[in-house]
Amino acid sequence: MPGLVLEQMLSPTLSSHCADCAAHLQVQYVALRNINLIIQKRPSILANEVKVFFCKYNDPIYVKLEKLEIMIKLASEKNIDQVLLEFKEYAQEVDVDFVRKAVRAIGRCAVILERAAEKCINVLLELIQTKVNYVVQEAIIVIKDIFRRYPNQYESIIATLCENLESLDEPEAKASMIWIIGEYAERIDNADELLESFLETFPEETSIVQLQLLTATVKLFLKRPNELAQRVISLVLSCATTETDNPDLRDRAYIYWRLLSTDPEAAKDVVLCEKPVITDDSSNLDPLLLHKLLGQISTLASVYHKLCGYTFEEDSQPQGPGLEHSPSGHAISPSDGGVSAAAPTASTTAAASPAMMGDLLDMSDGIPPAGTAPPGKQAGDVDDLLGGLDIASGAPAAPASAPPPLPILMQDPSRGVTIGGQLERHAGGLAYHISIVNSGAVPLSGFMIQTNKNSFGIAPANQVLDLGVVPPGGSSHTHCPLTYDAAKLVPGPANAELQVAIKTDQVGVLFIKDVVRLEGLLEESGAIDGASFLAAWKALPAEKQQRLTGLLVQDLEWAKAKLHTANLFVLAHRPVPSTPQQALYLTGRVAGPGGAQIMLELRLVPGQPGIDASFKSEKADLAQMAFAAVQAVLSVQEICDVGVTV
Repeated sequence: MPGLVLEQMLSPTLSSHCADCAAHLQVQYVALRNINLIIQKRPSILANEVKVFFCKYNDPIYVKLEKLEIMIKLASEKNIDQVLLEFKEYAQEVDVDFVRKAVRAIGRCAVILERAAEKCINVLLELIQTKVNYVVQEAIIVIKDIFRRYPNQYESIIATLCENLESLDEPEAKASMIWIIGEYAERIDNADELLESFLETFPEETSIVQLQLLTATVKLFLKRPNELAQRVISLVLSCATTETDNPDLRDRAYIYWRLLSTDPEAAKDVVLCEKPVITDDSSNLDPLLLHKLLGQISTLASVYHKLCGYTFEEDSQPQGPGLEHSPSGHAISPSDGGVSAAAPTASTTAAASPAMMGDLLDMSDGIPPAGTAPPGKQAGDVDDLLGGLDIASGAPAAPASAPPPLPILMQDPSRGVTIGGQLERHAGGLAYHISIVNSGAVPLSGFMIQTNKNSFGIAPANQVLDLGVVPPGGSSHTHCPLTYDAAKLVPGPANAELQVAIKTDQVGVLFIKDVVRLEGLLEESGAIDGASFLAAWKALPAEKQQRLTGLLVQDLEWAKAKLHTANLFVLAHRPVPSTPQQALYLTGRVAGPGGAQIMLELRLVPGQPGIDASFKSEKADLAQMAFAAVQAVLSVQEICDVGVTV
């Protein structure tokens, strides 16, 4: 029955007079995208209906590619023969891109289904025999992945692959073939000659081919250290270290050279070590994201495979399912993390604007000091930049104020739960301050917390939340200590998004999105001395600048105290020459594996709105988070209360 319904839904009409054919194809694509989500969670639902997703000759390419993905996910030992027969037909069509995808699909099936791997390889060999250039090259690429998945099992086909060396002209195919030769150098009689043939064009090759050729020649030398292998490795190492501008290639060559010249046995342990088995999860979504998307089936989220509430609505008032709203109607999204304190909205100042800190560092015509310059030196000397300034000595007294209530992160009336939370400093460490309001009919208990991978490696020190039992109509809050876990760290530019899962015994798992507040990550011991500040500022690349609007500072001492409470330490302040502005120099240290020393210059006129901020750090990607931190610390904002007085 499911198959019949699917066939009726996915089969386009063949009538050329159908006025709504294009609309039908769009509906078909939407259905396929939703099915793709469902079978990632429950593949058994359509395990016997793979034929429904076979491509038709008049399917548009976007429908074909989606069907291809679904067929890969539904492939099993029972239906693999049917699926491979289809893929083989697709690999002989005229659309080059679709043909490549079909060949890759065969390889992915081999990686996923161990018992069907031999059948997949036989189909790939048949395709190689067609001698169609792009088919042969794509087949070699996927066979390399099969070798990585099943080492030392299918080496008998290497001879067939080597017959097609001259037809390889694409970088990925060349790199794959070179990897195969290097990996099985001891079983290929003329491996040294084959690798030598690639050396003629080594300087002109792309980096992926050069890197693979370098590693393959090292493997060859370690496995078969004959005279030709020695000559090949010498040529490659010499070229890679002296004739290339690619730092990755050059550094790897130096490492190999040092290993081979000092300890060949250590080189074997490094280069010829056992490699982890690969898997095919390239098209599978993160489980946390998949769970949320399945709750948004029939919305745009299930078509784009992105959360609508956090992706498609930014400037306008969000509408539609899946969006959380505060009692005032404000949509909570990662852009504000549930905090109504506005993030900086002004765009970054153009690169042509004058460097703010540089105005003070590089002036040689005398700077009016805040005090008198020492004898024998002029007030404008760089060494005395901080000498006559009002250096912050000790911690200024923080202005007395009650801590604000927590921002709303999630409100689910259907389950009677409202969650507020915020990452902050607590008891000298990092903690997640979280509150629960129970508007349901049953008590809530058994609270647990977990974080997804993030840019700062933040994870709960204890997954159990000490919230006790929250009765109907009641609320509770606690500080969950956080730690830094390398396994949770996502490499790359800093991303402030933090995904959190809260579990209760009564309502199950609740997923929330928050933002990492930089002021919560700053260490209490993050201050540095003036000399270190100046040296670091001069050594780092050009600063990032931004105009922070909506800020009005009447009292500099108040501003210093507020910044100090957020562990942004005011090193010094001074008047800016020939302007009514005052300059504050701030420093702080971000804790954890994604941390770094940050430095800020703030220029402002007391009593006038707006602050010109300039940022430098070895991690320049923290700039926007630093600007947001200053904006939040120096703003007086109303924050949505979740019913918990902290």
